[in-house]
Amino acid sequence: MRNFAFVQNLLSTLVITLCLAIWGLAAAPGAALLIHVYELTAADQLWVRALWLGLSGGGAYLLWGLSTHLIVGTFGIILRPRLPEARVPLKSALTVRWAFLSLLHRLATPFLNQTVPSWLANTYFRAMGCTIGSGVQITSSSINDCFMVTIGDDTVIGGEAIINGHVVERGELVLAPVKIGKGCVVGARSTILPGCVMGDESVLAGHAVLTKWTEIPPGEVWGGVPAKCIRRADGSRPE
Repeated sequence: MRNFAFVQNLLSTLVITLCLAIWGLAAAPGAALLIHVYELTAADQLWVRALWLGLSGGGAYLLWGLSTHLIVGTFGIILRPRLPEARVPLKSALTVRWAFLSLLHRLATPFLNQTVPSWLANTYFRAMGCTIGSGVQITSSSINDCFMVTIGDDTVIGGEAIINGHVVERGELVLAPVKIGKGCVVGARSTILPGCVMGDESVLAGHAVLTKWTEIPPGEVWGGVPAKCIRRADGSRPE
């Protein structure tokens, strides 16, 4: 892309303004609630008024979070790339698009941290492009590049686990799908990098790192940094 530095600086400035707009618009319903309660309780005693304003403050935060997810999720539905995988120069239009979606995801993260695991969080991840089966429990907000991630039925994603569908190498942005099968467990604070596949009912232990383009066969347990097989599907251990 020609004049990439100029485009990057221009878009960075526009994105900062857009961030203010998104959070500001998302705060409007809560602000309306606070103003309404403030006016309704004008004649009440101080402690009664403080109680109602405190409760409405909690409600305002809830409305802000839900509105942020709605706005960001709508952007995700419209802008997420629809491609099996990609390898493009860092200075490319796709990189700009990916970076924009990543920034939007960070805007939604504060409230997302409070709602995982829940149907609300899963709905947001789906809007951002993640394919999620039934009965999935996601207790981490760090499902990045959702449009590259597939999670099968009854899988559990542990707290603070990181799933990335991208890697930057040799001046290129590489996007590759991450496929997690049915009945899997991704341990807390583990990391899965792009191109990885977890077979059905496999386990990635906590704090493990599954390096890029690694496949865990069905039923196996892997752990460590980098992750390696520690128990086969038949219960035996590698020598």
